[in-house]
Amino acid sequence: MRITSYNIRKAVGLDWRRDAGRIIDVLAEIDADVVVLQEADKRLGAKAGVLPLNDLAKTLALAPVDVAIRPESHGWHGNAIFCKPGHMVTHAARIDIPTFEPRGAVSALLQRPAIEVIGVHLGLSPGMRRKQMRMLADHIRDKPHPVVIAGDFNEWKADSGIFGAAARVIAPGPSFHAARPRAALDRFVLSGAVQPLSSHVHASPLARRASDHLPIVLDIDVKEPAE
Repeated sequence: MRITSYNIRKAVGLDWRRDAGRIIDVLAEIDADVVVLQEADKRLGAKAGVLPLNDLAKTLALAPVDVAIRPESHGWHGNAIFCKPGHMVTHAARIDIPTFEPRGAVSALLQRPAIEVIGVHLGLSPGMRRKQMRMLADHIRDKPHPVVIAGDFNEWKADSGIFGAAARVIAPGPSFHAARPRAALDRFVLSGAVQPLSSHVHASPLARRASDHLPIVLDIDVKEPAE
């Protein structure tokens, strides 16, 4: 299974034009089974999603996981998850995390393979990020299924160990700023019977223009439970 996480900055590129087609083209380059997005909705008004869902479905066979509260949103607080049809979602949820800002996390429990994918966009304050990560660590502890947390952690330092010895933090490399990547703000956290095969930052010429973050990509193998 391939999972990608991408802060799309509301589809506003480095040329300050909103171009949803560019984001779709970048996602087509990656061809992931599960796509986790941050800043997928506009901040004001109806908080409408910035991507054309019909184009996502037609071009990439991606459908949104139902975590939105507002009818025009792709997700919750800008966090959205999209899946290809071969990965049936059996449960979707919003996860409250402590915050000063409009932040949150969203979750999709897949049936094949049985894995939970959580999308996050953590806060700008170091102290608040620690609280948010501790709550996420509590959420995934003792889960009966594997979990992958994916998103923009806004964390400039290396892994702090908050997720514990049972979890594995993967920072594929510098993903911000897209024009001159220096900080590995975007990361994955894995727990349970999930094996990372490879990870990388997708730094194509188009991705370097489409947003201020570069997408990160993770290929995994999930061990199915015995019958």
